[in-house]
Amino acid sequence: MTSFLDDLNNRILLFDGAMGTEIQNYQPKPSDYLDNKEGFNDSLNFTRPDWIKSIHKNYINAGSNCIETNTFGSNKLKLEEFGVGDKTLDFNIEATKIAKEAAYELNKKTYIIGSMGPSGFLPSSNDPDLGNIALDDIEEAFYLQAQGLIQGGCDALLIETGQDVLEIKLAIEGCFRAMGKLEKKLPLISNATLDQYGKMLLGTNIQSAYVTLSNLDIDAFGLNCSTGPTEMTPSVQWLCDQNELPILIMPNAGMPVNEHGQAKYLMSPIEISKKLEEFIKKHKMIRIIGGCCGTTPEHITHLRKMLDTSVHSPSE
Repeated sequence: MTSFLDDLNNRILLFDGAMGTEIQNYQPKPSDYLDNKEGFNDSLNFTRPDWIKSIHKNYINAGSNCIETNTFGSNKLKLEEFGVGDKTLDFNIEATKIAKEAAYELNKKTYIIGSMGPSGFLPSSNDPDLGNIALDDIEEAFYLQAQGLIQGGCDALLIETGQDVLEIKLAIEGCFRAMGKLEKKLPLISNATLDQYGKMLLGTNIQSAYVTLSNLDIDAFGLNCSTGPTEMTPSVQWLCDQNELPILIMPNAGMPVNEHGQAKYLMSPIEISKKLEEFIKKHKMIRIIGGCCGTTPEHITHLRKMLDTSVHSPSE
């Protein structure tokens, strides 16, 4: 069987799009969430697994080679905010099970990617709240999450939407510790999130982030969230010039705009497809594309068509 990394070297892999905005299409009520904790999207793996499985299936049918588990906020520290930090393993195992079932039921080869979002803390910060945490606690939070994702049967781990290089380093350490404990090595991808000026939340530029993280034995490095593809252009150029690690690009559907107090993403599937096609044709190191906030199965469908017709990457 072809492994994720072998496939990554042979073609451009297409990830899925947004999870949160797709959940909102179901117009969830407080009663849909665990203990009526509105907005606790990861709890829907237990209370509305049918929704989550359907979202996964929509992305697979749209052409995704890889789908992310609904575990963006399932590290121990985030789960503790909802009083279920002691259920970290269960949350990640269950989410992986749902994603695997979606692929199995459609009988399509699909890589299951374990999604690992931020802890909610910024250990490099002097902020009395966000920076007030022991480094070991952050590493432990990601260690437990990675352990659950591996036990659940993920094909790769993705540390995404990273806003603090120190936190990302701790997450990487936690992932490798979990792999060691379970004696199972998985591909590890690390993402950073940049603002429209090319900086992480605490001011770190892409050059510093990449140099620091690329030396930690990760298998790919990427950019996701925060901006659309246009704002990512200078950083994508710099990353691909390094010619060392495979690069992942997963932008939002443009910069968010405020409509009646809600963030809206207005970049069309055709616009995103054209922009990512430009990236791919110019930069051979881009091996993974997909979408973040505001991207839908329709966006993924257009990216699939672009890959198959312009880049000549065979679909499954």
